[in-house]
Amino acid sequence: MFERRKHAPPQKRIDSLIGAGTTVEGDVTFSGGLRIDGTVRGNVTTANGESGTLVVSEQARVDGEIKVSHVVVNGMVNGPVTANDFLELQAKARVVGDIEYRSLEMHLGAVVQGRLHHAEPGTASVVELKRASAE
Repeated sequence: MFERRKHAPPQKRIDSLIGAGTTVEGDVTFSGGLRIDGTVRGNVTTANGESGTLVVSEQARVDGEIKVSHVVVNGMVNGPVTANDFLELQAKARVVGDIEYRSLEMHLGAVVQGRLHHAEPGTASVVELKRASAE
């Protein structure tokens, strides 16, 4: 009745860092894990749509679209967020934009100004049935 779907575990390691006091103007594409402590004015995605982890820390700000499989937000995001697998909104998260997620963890204090859309895993395939011919 209540089926628990398991999601792939997020990356434990962070391969790249955008440090506090750093501002990036333009789109950011990464592999593995990325932690943002500064500001990004552009879209943030993983390379070739592969699995990855993005951490937006408490002092960080992203002005643009985020498309990453695992996302943890504790700072400010001004734009839509698509987490193909798992999204965690920590207590100081502020998101202005629509959110699409498969699995969501939202802590007390997190604020979303936009729509939350739950994406179902996979798409149902349609099978065409043919009538048996009368011989």
